[in-house]
Amino acid sequence: MPDAGAPIAAQRLCGSDELCERGRGVGFDVLLWGKPARGFALRFEGRAVAYLNRCAHVPTELDWQEGEFLDSDRQFIICAVHGATYDPRSGRCVMGVCGRFGLTAIEVEERDGQVYWYPSRDIKPAFE
Repeated sequence: MPDAGAPIAAQRLCGSDELCERGRGVGFDVLLWGKPARGFALRFEGRAVAYLNRCAHVPTELDWQEGEFLDSDRQFIICAVHGATYDPRSGRCVMGVCGRFGLTAIEVEERDGQVYWYPSRDIKPAFE
């Protein structure tokens, strides 16, 4: 019987080459507090970053088209519904109705040409 407190192994998200600098994000299914949700990853300043696909203001998905999270200047993550603006490096709110709140980060790692995400206490794989 598996240990319920044991950490869940890293989950493959995508190939490193699927994340182009300031390009489209790659979405993935997760469970947030046991309920279906989405995460996304993108490459910004050479680094893969991932967040829960949920605006800090109201829990709505951020992308204005599937996989499109960045503003027209490709500088900030922007909520398609509210216009809340987030720093892609940290998920911190920089402008708009998100106030002092930010995006929920999901830990990612690149190795051997692949991007992996790490489940947390609150965010688990959708399919185990």
